[in-house]
Amino acid sequence: MTLSLTVNGAPRTCAVASNMVLADVLRDALALRGCKVACDQGVCGACTVLVDGRPVAACATFAFTAEGRSITTVEGLAQDGVLHAVQTSFLENSAFQCGFCTSGMMLSIVALLRAHPAPDDATIRDWLAGNLCRCTGYAQIVEAVRHAVAAAVPERA
Repeated sequence: MTLSLTVNGAPRTCAVASNMVLADVLRDALALRGCKVACDQGVCGACTVLVDGRPVAACATFAFTAEGRSITTVEGLAQDGVLHAVQTSFLENSAFQCGFCTSGMMLSIVALLRAHPAPDDATIRDWLAGNLCRCTGYAQIVEAVRHAVAAAVPERA
């Protein structure tokens, strides 16, 4: 089947099998490898992308469900060479170590800040419950979210 969708603001069309998941389309057909596949069951958050602005597990989402939808991957956060506020905050707060979970974390945080522009720590942790990180212990990640809120940089994604 042919899949037509918008990825990072650009219209895209590609051939997909009916059993293909969105993560495979993004990584293999569109060469957007920021979407990581770890658990392949939709529970770790490494494959998180935004579909119409909402976080979804791309490894557990059939590609055909993305027909006509807008997908944002970590590659689409920066605009015109300028990092998104969440990306900048992650860098400035050392909110990653190995980096495998980072793209999913960032996209979940972008969705969080759209829904709750000034979240408390409990809300931050609640929104990140579906994103597992074995390296950081989450303290730097929560601090990065606080920093992004305090910086009040206009959202570009």
